Amino acid sequence: MPQQTQFEPVDLGNNVKMIDLLEQDTPCRSAAYVILGDRPTLIETGSAKSHDILLAGLAACNLQPEDLAYVIITHVHLDHAGGAGQIMEKARRATLVVHPRGARHMIDPSRLWNGALQVYGESLSQLFGEMIPVPENRVLIRNDGETLDIGSRVLTFYDTPGHAKHHFTILDPISDAVFSGDALGIRYRSCFTNWPFEWIMPSTSPVDFDPQAVQTTVEKLQQIPFRWVYHTHFGRSGKQEALTNTESGALAMAAVMKQAYHPQVTVDEVIKALVQWIHQDLLKRGFSIHEEDILQTLAMDLPLDALGLMHWLQAKER
Repeated sequence: MPQQTQFEPVDLGNNVKMIDLLEQDTPCRSAAYVILGDRPTLIETGSAKSHDILLAGLAACNLQPEDLAYVIITHVHLDHAGGAGQIMEKARRATLVVHPRGARHMIDPSRLWNGALQVYGESLSQLFGEMIPVPENRVLIRNDGETLDIGSRVLTFYDTPGHAKHHFTILDPISDAVFSGDALGIRYRSCFTNWPFEWIMPSTSPVDFDPQAVQTTVEKLQQIPFRWVYHTHFGRSGKQEALTNTESGALAMAAVMKQAYHPQVTVDEVIKALVQWIHQDLLKRGFSIHEEDILQTLAMDLPLDALGLMHWLQAKER
């Protein structure tokens, strides 16, 4: 996939552009996607901290927020939807499209915000900015199997839990691709890790991770014809690579959690077990990365993955 300079969207073909949102001031971390046409559509907004970067990316696509017909968020985690209120204030003609379990959190973000506070603590605003509610009359729910005509194409929405219960994946037949959010893992790009390879690992962040639901999602998407996966984190993968690595990774990470578990298990213990598993998994793929390098490079993700795994297993035990 071609690289881009700051604010220069990547052309993925079929009138689809990818904008690097420079999440946490880091390249190749989070993306928004723009579908051009007579009803321009934005998929993902990133957090409120990425708002100005998103505006610059839209401008580089020769779009202003007022041009947008739809803004779609795959799920309501803050790095995907935290900036929805800000862009919807400027995109005055746009409708926000959201999963049925996520709509209320866009209309009234207070419960979502308080839940995120429990995970991120006092650093929440610094990391993601503030959330702005979206008026209820501008929110459109899409249920499993429902479609949306955006003029140049018809998108289909599929309920895809596993990472989050409020998650859908969007099929674009013109691009022969799905916009997967976090449902089909994170593609760790060399431009993010500085490692000479790329690979896919699931995100098991709190509080909805469920390896059985991941399997169900993979089986469901396996039956739908498409060639490409457009990850929010980050960029394009082939279908089979994404499906296989997401399923096997989710099951392996669940097994790591079970092995590490005891009634007083700590986040640091789970992180250590995950780092050891990643190290061994990469070795099997032919890549040797020191555990300390893994810990440092994935410093943002590993604590969240550990918390999600702990929550899943503790809930299962209860």
